Amino acid sequence: MRNDTILGTSPHQQGSELRERAVAPSQPEVQSAPPSFWAGVAPYIAIARPDHWLKNVFVFLGVLLAAFYRPEVIRLSSLPILLYALAVACIVASSNYVINEWLDAPSDRHHPEKKNRPAASGAVRGDLAILEWLVLGAVGVGAAFAISVPFALSALALWVMGCVYNIRPLRTKEIAYLDVLSESINNPIRLMLGWFAFVPNSLPPISLVLSYWMIGAFFMTIKRYAEYRRIGNKFRAALYRRSFRIYDEPRLLTATLYYACACALFTGVFIVRYKLELVLWAPLVAGFMASYFRLGLKDDTRVDAPETLYKETGLVIQGLVTAGVFATLMFVEIPMLYDIFRVESAGSVVLWRLGG
Repeated sequence: MRNDTILGTSPHQQGSELRERAVAPSQPEVQSAPPSFWAGVAPYIAIARPDHWLKNVFVFLGVLLAAFYRPEVIRLSSLPILLYALAVACIVASSNYVINEWLDAPSDRHHPEKKNRPAASGAVRGDLAILEWLVLGAVGVGAAFAISVPFALSALALWVMGCVYNIRPLRTKEIAYLDVLSESINNPIRLMLGWFAFVPNSLPPISLVLSYWMIGAFFMTIKRYAEYRRIGNKFRAALYRRSFRIYDEPRLLTATLYYACACALFTGVFIVRYKLELVLWAPLVAGFMASYFRLGLKDDTRVDAPETLYKETGLVIQGLVTAGVFATLMFVEIPMLYDIFRVESAGSVVLWRLGG
């Protein structure tokens, strides 16, 4: 009981209460338990973002292309190489995520959700984050040399682009339009990783590489649009991401249309030059891009957190069907299509021939 309460009572009551205090057992001080080892390590695992490793599925397009051009290099015995290549991609990507989260911590505090990230909330030490970034980068790039030099150079390119995107004086993530292009270029780099894991002595078709870059820019611009709308205030948005000083909704939607058209152009070049059967796949990928765009326009969308998109069941099914049809048509020949479009076949190895 407080002293001011005691002073407000009668002398007899005061004496009784003081006697009770004297005989009452003293309460032991409660000491907080020291933080566990896991509690100390967990933030550093979190900033490496293993939940984002799913993005490295883009490596599989390079593997698929390698199987299309050099079917003899894809065997069951190649599975360890594929798993090793994926591990390298994940480690290098995690290095980039670490430096991204540490350098973004001040601006992330202005984001409604990202303010709770470990670095933004103060759960990470700067010196340990820098050490983690360097160790992961060195391990990932160093391990890549076990496959081939071109593969290792691709892994190094993935790491360097993470530096370009995050570290001043370049820090391209703060420059409108260049932010999207310098982040989405990781798509074709991942394609290169998958390709060079099995075909180290030649380059993949440049048309598909550019198409892969443009569809990545398409996805990233929709993500920017969703972020901008979620924050809902241009001043606060600019505090979170400097490129939002230039961006607004019309500009972001215009850029989205541009990247979609560029993707379609380069994809069309690849289809006509290398695999005409993919013309049957074109409506599916167009539908998938339209569905993704529509999802990005919703108020409560997940496109600004791509690692949660697996919860969009319809989009996932549509994406899997689109990818499955692409993979199938890469190994199917339909001679009738070449007659209709008057295009000569590239003469690649096929598994199935439909028609005469």
